[in-house]
Amino acid sequence: MEGGAQYNPRTVEEVLKDLKGRRAGLIKALTTDVEEFYQQCDPEKENLCLYGFPSEQWEVNLPAEEVPPELPEPALGINFARDGMQEKDWLALVAVHSDSWLLSVAFYFGARFGFDKADRKRLFNMINELPTIYEIVTGAAKKQVKDRSSVSNHSSNKSKSNSKLVRIEIQGKYAKVEVKDEEDGLDEEEEEHGDTLCGACGENYASDEFWICCDLCERWFHGKCVKITPAKAEHIKQYKCPSCSNKRPRP
Repeated sequence: MEGGAQYNPRTVEEVLKDLKGRRAGLIKALTTDVEEFYQQCDPEKENLCLYGFPSEQWEVNLPAEEVPPELPEPALGINFARDGMQEKDWLALVAVHSDSWLLSVAFYFGARFGFDKADRKRLFNMINELPTIYEIVTGAAKKQVKDRSSVSNHSSNKSKSNSKLVRIEIQGKYAKVEVKDEEDGLDEEEEEHGDTLCGACGENYASDEFWICCDLCERWFHGKCVKITPAKAEHIKQYKCPSCSNKRPRP
């Protein structure tokens, strides 16, 4: 199985690192690499699984032959439902099963290496700080950030530095930049975007990175995650993210 060289994380931190790598690979499959993932999930093939690896790679493959398997297996037969439902619903379904698989692998390691109650609780709390794959694929993570921002906006303004995030328009396309301002605080929209999660990798905004927003689904992406540079953005009249670009009309 490509990218699947096994190793055994033995501490809470190592298990979290393993999970983050597998999670990043699965997110790639369901967002930036969604066209390739869709093509590989041919309903005419046998039962297929989506695997994520610690190396941040993903693979669609047949389930492991050994019984019992070395690690818990992902959901079986994800390809069979591909053409029987809307693509966004199918991807959301795969995302839910992928989240479940990540937890099962993480706590398999915890059980195997004797994590006690405190370690298990700490591992779960660390995992729970990450948006789920389902939340990223469906855009629910962005909505949760908006809700948190609107609640915390008024109480946090006084502690903000003089730098703030604004949006500048380049031929109809918005990008984020950091500018200095003598006024204290951020307005609600600025703080909301400061907490935005990338629709591809699920990570937060950083002031030294270029971001771009999809004009269809309105999700934000790191430029590097969708291979868009500021120079390319200047020539894009309407940007469509990989997921929106690959959507097919349904009969």
